[in-house]
Amino acid sequence: MIERLRVVLDTNALVSRLLLPDSAPARAVRLAVSEDRILASDATLMELADVLGRPKFDAYVTIEERQTFLRLFGRIAERVQIIHVVRTCRDPKNDKFLELAANGSAGAIVTGDNDLLALHPFRGIPVLTPTAFLASRPAASGDTR
Repeated sequence: MIERLRVVLDTNALVSRLLLPDSAPARAVRLAVSEDRILASDATLMELADVLGRPKFDAYVTIEERQTFLRLFGRIAERVQIIHVVRTCRDPKNDKFLELAANGSAGAIVTGDNDLLALHPFRGIPVLTPTAFLASRPAASGDTR
């Protein structure tokens, strides 16, 4: 049996999946969902819920669609308990993704955030843009819709 890669997807990649379904972040999320194990923590799920609840998205997608997206993501993601705290990122709001990766034995962090990308690799974990994540995967050559 092939071991599935354990992947941390940052909030922006997930929101892009919902709002821009043909974007590189959306394709990276689809690939990770179909082939990998997606990790989430209470903190990352709370941030996703907060961001998806913002009225600025009302013009693009209904609140019901955003709530459904959050519920579905919560069902497919493997919940990781944060035991070891990380205080490394120059933007402390991003430490939650590093904590998730470290505590969840992640094989990759997918993000477009420069504060996280500057840490590549983080404790041996690749920190990749969605485009780099897609390029690193043999399956990315096909359509992952």
